Amino acid sequence: MSTAKNIVLGVTGSIAAYKAADLTSQLAKQGCEVRVVLTADALRFITAVPFQTLSRHPVVTDLYDEVDEWQPTHIKLADEADLLLIAPATANTIAKLAHGIANDALSCIALALNPRARILVAPAMNGKMWLHPATQQNVATLRSRGVGFIGPEEGLLSCGYEGLGRLWPVDKVAERAMELLRERRPAKRRG
Repeated sequence: MSTAKNIVLGVTGSIAAYKAADLTSQLAKQGCEVRVVLTADALRFITAVPFQTLSRHPVVTDLYDEVDEWQPTHIKLADEADLLLIAPATANTIAKLAHGIANDALSCIALALNPRARILVAPAMNGKMWLHPATQQNVATLRSRGVGFIGPEEGLLSCGYEGLGRLWPVDKVAERAMELLRERRPAKRRG
């Protein structure tokens, strides 16, 4: 039986999506089993090939991607995950998570995630989108449910603006992910 930690890495439609390939590599080098899920918008920025090569696992790009088993892929990944890491996370994905919208593989995994799994979100978007009251309310909602956030950081954004919205440095995201995997998840109270 493997003692490797299982990470589902969700990559969403941000220009920073290419940085998630390095994140995959760093996590795999630390002994994690990394299963990558690319949203349709992420595929506009990067292909599945580098993720499949670096993780040594098939990449999920559609809710209906199936493996050779009876269980739907999104449920299998949700059941096995020790950590759901979404990097980069767009405002759209954060809103879906906050409101329980499950209309693609990544959002279905998030909604079906086993209760012992941790969630870490690394936002990347235009600064005005990050600071918008709707996004901030969605972040507050997720934090109240125990979701962790890392970033965003300030700097030159791909839109040409300077401000808050850049993906946190990949090595720091990997470091935080490993810290969460080492921490014990407190037991949830019932009723």
